Amino acid sequence: MDLTTAAELYRKYADDLAAVREEQRRRLPGIRAQLDDIEAELTYLRLRELRPETVVEIGTFHGWSTTWLLSALRDNRSGRLLSYDVVDHVVRSVPEDLAGQRWTFTRGDVRKTQLPGNIDYLFLDAAHSASFARWYIGALFGRLSGTPVSVHDVFHGRRPMPFSEGAVLVRWLAEQKIDYFTPSVKRAPETFAALLAVKRELGLDEPIRTGRDNPMVFFDLA
Repeated sequence: MDLTTAAELYRKYADDLAAVREEQRRRLPGIRAQLDDIEAELTYLRLRELRPETVVEIGTFHGWSTTWLLSALRDNRSGRLLSYDVVDHVVRSVPEDLAGQRWTFTRGDVRKTQLPGNIDYLFLDAAHSASFARWYIGALFGRLSGTPVSVHDVFHGRRPMPFSEGAVLVRWLAEQKIDYFTPSVKRAPETFAALLAVKRELGLDEPIRTGRDNPMVFFDLA
């Protein structure tokens, strides 16, 4: 993922994205949303392009990210989503027609759960502590190769908060020489502005949510 690729994905899937944006807009009053618009849209677009068969989502809360992920799998007409969280608010937020046979939710501490051996896309938005980051770097990243990953709440500022999940993750990515992409308005204001311009060009610029941080990072494991 880079800016050129992101812009191309917006253009390639503009019509489908427009439809999903309207669906999500209608869902928003009933869901306590976490993702901002651009990071949610890029997540949808990345899944559309990569067409993963097994997506793992760690951290669902009220299901805003879950519905974006499921919308991509529905529109791909393939793939399954396995979601994990210690709370089950999400089960009241995801409509049955979207969940279908493509979604499984497991309540509990994911660190004590047996995850699938093959993960084609990993979405992380759970405990934002340094210890949780160290867990998934050791327990998950170490056994995955080439897997695309999204991690939320990394860049609410120009740098991650000290002693946070983001600080541990960004340091590890640097050590592994793995590049990442972020639409964060604080970390990458030029990227954020360029994506807003693409959305404006395509008529996709009316906000769904008021949040503009877009602190997510996207990368592929080595």
